[in-house]
Amino acid sequence: MVARAEFETEGEQRGWMGGVLRGVVVAVALVAIWQAVILVFAPPPFMLPPPARVWRALVERPDLWRRDAVTTLIETISGLITGSLAGILLALIMTFVPAIRRILMPLLIVTQAFPVFAIAPLLVLWFGFGIGSKIVMATIAIFFPVASAFHDGLTRTEAGLIDLSRLYRAKRWQEILYFRVPDALPALASGLRVAAVYAPVGALIGEWVGASSGLGYAMLMANGRAQTDVVFAALAILAAMAVLVRAAVEILTRRIAPWAPETLR
Repeated sequence: MVARAEFETEGEQRGWMGGVLRGVVVAVALVAIWQAVILVFAPPPFMLPPPARVWRALVERPDLWRRDAVTTLIETISGLITGSLAGILLALIMTFVPAIRRILMPLLIVTQAFPVFAIAPLLVLWFGFGIGSKIVMATIAIFFPVASAFHDGLTRTEAGLIDLSRLYRAKRWQEILYFRVPDALPALASGLRVAAVYAPVGALIGEWVGASSGLGYAMLMANGRAQTDVVFAALAILAAMAVLVRAAVEILTRRIAPWAPETLR
């Protein structure tokens, strides 16, 4: 057992290092293509700044990653946690009480049909210009993918497990807790991975509508002053943040659902 655990840990480390290496290669390739476009087409800097100028903006504007990036990261992680918990709870409720599912599911679909920018001003009006409205925005952006994926997994439990629960005369809550939930964890892991990508977007949109700090606020101010290099610098930080959050969720989901097929790739 110890040797197997060490082998699995070593395999996870190799997979993590391979993922980091692939990410670095992709980033270098994108920067090379970016620089090639600058050399060939020579666009004005206010339209497409060169990579060196964006790097200089990162160095000369430490507030981007000291203050604004930290604010957006806090909003992203808080929204990811609250949205995931809300989605999990909602999926369990809809599974335990099918009548509630028939009522709530159409309402959830309708709320997802609303453009995010349409409800963002209302959330800022209701929850203020502080961090609260951004967390709510991130929560709204991700709780539906988590709830939908987890509920789908809960309702697609293998027939053999359901027969086994009935053989043991399990009660409804025991069937859900001991049979449906473990079988649905791979679906939940898939929903969490999607949510990890949506969470920074929700926080960013909230900052665009109304904020005093954050990457979205910095991008809005820089765009108004035609500081395209600062906009690109903020986008680079946001991209790195999204990758790190996605990687953290990937590690977490491998722990809670190690038998999921996606974790074997």
